[in-house]
Order: sequence, then structure tokens, then C-alpha cells
Amino acid sequence: MSSKADFYFNKGGKWHNEFAEMRKIALSGGLSEDLKWGCPCYTQDGRNVVLIHGFKEYCAFLFFKGAIMKDPKKLLVRQTPNVQSARQIRFTEATQIAKIAPTLRTYIKEAIRVEKSGQKVAMKKTSSFIVPEEFREQLDRNPALSAAFRSLTPGRQRGYLFFFGSAKQPETRKSRVEKNIPRILKGKGLDD
Repeated sequence: MSSKADFYFNKGGKWHNEFAEMRKIALSGGLSEDLKWGCPCYTQDGRNVVLIHGFKEYCAFLFFKGAIMKDPKKLLVRQTPNVQSARQIRFTEATQIAKIAPTLRTYIKEAIRVEKSGQKVAMKKTSSFIVPEEFREQLDRNPALSAAFRSLTPGRQRGYLFFFGSAKQPETRKSRVEKNIPRILKGKGLDD
């Protein structure tokens, strides 16, 4: 156990009992406990294997390379369509966790095996992401913007493409693009 992660389990709250059950299971797999991104993270030789996190409607084990793990019980869930590598096993009560504890231990062993094997998840290239029409029009009209966008890191490019494309209304996409053109021209990402 990590004293850094203790606060997460001692704070009480909606998923208190579920988090305690999940912690026992994660620690039984021989992993080291740490705190990353404000959540308990379990690692093998310093490499992330599984994370515990909670949301409004569920709590979950998040397997960092879940996309390439064996999933014989079909428990692994993709959090959102944009998530490429990680997969979750979700819970809404502690009894669910206790009921499948042996299966969860098996999944953790599988995640450790994948991590030790050195396997990598094949990630989509930035060029394969859809460029929303509203942004494409701006890129076509403004060579400086096009050059600035191309010079951003792939992660920053994807961040903008996700953000622009996630708006359902064309007006919202257009507004997001217009508001962020100065940031792109300055070589900044969404979170910079």
C-alpha cells in the first residue's frame, strides 16, 4: 500500500466500499500502488497496469492496455469512442466486485502479462482523424493557420480535432474553431 493513495480510500464518499474492495484485489496481484492523476494506480516495474477511478454513475478498474488484453468474459468496456488503448470494468456496488473477484484477479494477471510482453497498442495516426468541415475551410483559406497546425505536436493536433469535432451543431464547431485560431497560430495546444 502507498501512503500517498491512502487519502483516496479514506475520504469516504459514494464509492468508498467499492474502492476498498478494488484495492484489495489490485494489491493481491503483486503490483505496486501509487497515486497518479489523483487516482490509485497499480504498476509493474514502474509501468502502469491498472487504475481505480470513480464517476457519478459507476466506479471502475481501468486497464491501460485493455484494448489488447484477452477478454473471455467480455467485461472490458471502452470509456468513449475516442479512447484507443484503455478499457474499463465498471461497477455500481461492492457486491458486484466481490462476486467476480477471482475473474478480476485473472484480468489483472492478463494485464501484467501484456505489460511484461512489451506489446504496444496500435494507435491511430493523427492523419486518420476526421477534420471537421468548419476547420478544413479555415485551413484551406489561411496558409499560416495550416502551417501552424501542421507544426503542432500530434497530440495537440488530435486535441483540437476531438474538441472541434465533438460539437454537435455546426455553429458550435465554427465558434470553437474561430476562438482557437489565435492559439493555434501561437503554437499552443488546448491546455497550454
